[in-house]
Formats: sequence, structure tokens, C-alpha cells
Amino acid sequence: MNILELFEKGGIAMIPLLVLSVLSIATIFERLWFWARVLPKERALVNRVLETAEQDWDLAAEIARQGRSSPIARFLYAPLQLENPDPELFQLALEASADEELANMRRGDKILEGVIAIAPLLGLLGTVLGLIESLGSIRIGDLGTTATEGVTQGIGESLISTATGLIVAIISLSFYRVFQGFVVNQAKVFRKSGNALELCYRQFWSQRQRPPQDKETQTAKDEPTPKTDDLDLKPATVADHHNSDSSKADDGAAETPPNEQTNSNN
Repeated sequence: MNILELFEKGGIAMIPLLVLSVLSIATIFERLWFWARVLPKERALVNRVLETAEQDWDLAAEIARQGRSSPIARFLYAPLQLENPDPELFQLALEASADEELANMRRGDKILEGVIAIAPLLGLLGTVLGLIESLGSIRIGDLGTTATEGVTQGIGESLISTATGLIVAIISLSFYRVFQGFVVNQAKVFRKSGNALELCYRQFWSQRQRPPQDKETQTAKDEPTPKTDDLDLKPATVADHHNSDSSKADDGAAETPPNEQTNSNN
């Protein structure tokens, strides 16, 4: 029994099952081609951008721009293309880009989800229709006679649609889970690389904002501070000089009267 015979014996439900299988296969091949182009070069590109960002942000942005065919490159390039953003704006650009890229990676998931849900039901519907057709031709008087020999064959043929629906759903579910695993892994890569790039930029931002403060601090440190001992001693020294001058003046005044008395006697 070849595929065409199976398709004919499966009944009318085989037509929508064929459409679903074509959609599922096309989506699976498209996603396999997408992930085959993304995964091999991802780690090397992330390392190049992060290592370059530690020395030259403009060159890091150029590297990310050249690799924009990759989701991780577009994710890293989103904040790097901004002109001197503050850390909060840098983080916001990373988050927005990550949401957009992860949503694009989930493209085709809705088709696979629909096939997984509908294919078994269509197969069951085909089986039910086949059973109705097979059992509808039986009359009560024909039970136990040769007239019922074709009923068992009709029931077996009606189960073909159920088996087809299950096969389509199982294959679609298997690849759907594989693609979901890729997306989850990509989310981890985006989070790790985004955090590393943001941390590097915050360090760069803090160093760029720090030099004026450091100069003021260094100037304040270089200025000599007056000693409290000198402040205390200087007034005391002035006072001592003043007291000594006063005492000398008093001594001179005290010695003057005897001289004046001598001159008066003469």
C-alpha cells in the first residue's frame, strides 16, 4: 500500500491533514535554517564586541553593526548606536532590543502549536466519519453473514486518518520543543551578554564623570592646612612681645626720677 492509496482510504479528513503537514514541514525547515545560521557564530561575535568595548566603544559599535544579520549583533548594536546615553537609557535600549529579537525567534511557533492541537482532532474526525460510513451499510439481518466481511476492513481503513493526525502532531511537537529550547538558551545568552555590556558601560560612564571631582579633591588635599598649635602660639607671642615692651617702658620710667633729682640738685 503506497502513500496515494493511504491518502484515498483515509477519507476526506486527509485533505486538511495534508495542508497541516505541509505547513508544519515548511515551518520546521525554515526554523532549522534560521538556527543553523545563528548559533555557530554567536559566541565569537559576543566575545569580540565585549572585548573591544573595554578599549574603544566606537569600534565595538562598528563590529556589532557589521554583524546585524545575527540577532545577538542587533541586540548589542541597539544601545551602542546611541550618542552618549546615560546608563538608564543604555539599559532601556538593551531591554527593548532583547524583547524584539526574542519575539522574532519565536516566529512560526503559533503555526506549530496550531498543528499540534488540530491534527489529532482531524484524525479522530476522519475515523469517526469512516466508522459511520462502514457501520451505516450494515443491516441487523446481515449480522453473522458474509455481508459484514467488509465492515472490519472499512473500520481499519478509517483509522488511517487518526494515525496520520497523530504522526503529524508528534513530529510537530518534537521540533516545537527543540525550538523552544533554543529560544530559552538565547534568552540566557542575551541576559548574560547584556549584563556584561551594561556593566562595562557603567564603569566607562563613572570614569568619565569622575575626573572633575578627583581634581577638586586633589586640590583640596594639596592645600596646606594651618596647624592649631601655630594659631594658638602666634597670639601668645604677640602678647608676650607687647608685655615685654610695656615692662621695658615701666623700667625706664622707674629709672628716670633719680636722674631728674640729680639734675635738680646740681
